[in-house]
Formats: sequence, structure tokens, C-alpha cells
Amino acid sequence: MDSHTYSARRFQRLEVVETGRRRRWSEDEKLRIVLESLQGPRLVSATARRHGISRSLLLIWRRAFDMSRSTAGPAFVPAVVSEAETPPEQARRTSASPVVGRMVIVLGRGRRIVVDAGVDAAALTRVLDVLERR
Repeated sequence: MDSHTYSARRFQRLEVVETGRRRRWSEDEKLRIVLESLQGPRLVSATARRHGISRSLLLIWRRAFDMSRSTAGPAFVPAVVSEAETPPEQARRTSASPVVGRMVIVLGRGRRIVVDAGVDAAALTRVLDVLERR
């Protein structure tokens, strides 16, 4: 009845099971895997399975890649040229609000700034610097 008390004659066996080493991915390998997952829609899970990583890890790498691209500095942005307005639409627009030389600056993360031709360049530069730091 002394099974619940300590006995010097009882030995327990302890096994150490190694589950494997933690893999280290170089930045080049991460970039290659992220670019592969961006090749088409619905490729995140398939790419993660192919490389033996979890889907969530691949999404973390993709977010980091997206953040590094957005803070990379100046880049070209696609411009959209619209068709010329018909005279009635043009007259209606000028009578409602005179807009001359209006510019739309599209920033990352869905932000944009609309300025007129008479904007103070120094003030606009300060505003863009503040927004760039965020």
C-alpha cells in the first residue's frame, strides 16, 4: 500500500524525443517563397504546403514584404487619363466650384491628398513628411 509514497527501489524511465530543429530561412529564400505565393490567387496554402511551412508564417512574411515595399521610397504610380468632359458637364462643374489645377496624391494604405494649384509647396512637403513616417 505504499505505492503513493517515495520508494528508492522505483525507477522511472525518461525519454528525450527530439522533434527536429527549427529551420532558418534566409531573406532570399523568404522572398522567393513570398513571390511564388503572389503569382496567382489562392496560392498561399499551396505554396506553404509545398515548402513545409505553415500558412500563417507565409502570411507574416507576405505582410513584412508588403511593408518593406511601401517604405522603399519614391516609386512610379499608374496614371489614369479620363476622357474629355462634354461642355454641359464642364459648365456645371465650373459653376459649382472653380477647380483649376487640382492634383490627387495617392499614398499607401488607402490614403490620398487632394490639393489645388495654389497649394504652398513647403506646407505640402511637411504634411507628406509627417504622413510618410506613419
